[in-house]
Amino acid sequence: MSNPPATEGLVVEQRGDVLEVTIDRGDENLLSMPMCETLTELLRRPPAGSRIMRLRANGPNFCLGRDRGERDPDALRHQANMLIELNQALQGGELVTVAEVTGGAAGFGVGLAALCDLSYASPSAQFWFPEVNAGWAPSVVLAWLPRMVGRSQAFRLTATGSRLDAEAAAGLGLITEVAKGDEDLSDLVESEIAALLPHDSRTHHEIRSFLRDTASASVDQAYRLGVERLTLGVLRRLGSAGS
Repeated sequence: MSNPPATEGLVVEQRGDVLEVTIDRGDENLLSMPMCETLTELLRRPPAGSRIMRLRANGPNFCLGRDRGERDPDALRHQANMLIELNQALQGGELVTVAEVTGGAAGFGVGLAALCDLSYASPSAQFWFPEVNAGWAPSVVLAWLPRMVGRSQAFRLTATGSRLDAEAAAGLGLITEVAKGDEDLSDLVESEIAALLPHDSRTHHEIRSFLRDTASASVDQAYRLGVERLTLGVLRRLGSAGS
């Protein structure tokens, strides 16, 4: 991809190695399906030279979910599959993903933050799953949430719609760290990105790939894969050094 696509609701700017993507769609910052398609495309086929996606939002909330209203079964399945593709691209695409969460993150918005490689939040941020209030189970969320916070917490969060503050979300592993103050969040994210940039992007890719491929593996399986990946990685670097 040579130029970032233009999509209503997203502001995309490339600053050196960092692709800055800002959700800008009113107070709720609901994601439309075109926005989901664009984010997936950016992650899977990013502009040349970009290594990191910094995902943040304008307005009082990070993202309160996605557009709803479809009633046709085929359309609903298509939408759900698009959401799954975006979830997978956040961790399996070409870019290291860093979320910067302010205000509210609800429903799919929680996943958008939690499934990034790194996720930072302001102390005033809140996280919740409101689907139970509308009378349905967030089954796409439940595909990944128990693996991150455990079955019991996943049930509690989705069955009650309870809100988590940023510290509680960090304690459960939904996000990486909470800034000292709301005004400190941007500086925290910039410092974490600065810590990533000096290191080899291929090594970052290998780390992300191993974490993804062993997410549901046993410890023994992970060790066996680790031996193979380590051997291949060392041999490749020795070959590169000798050429």
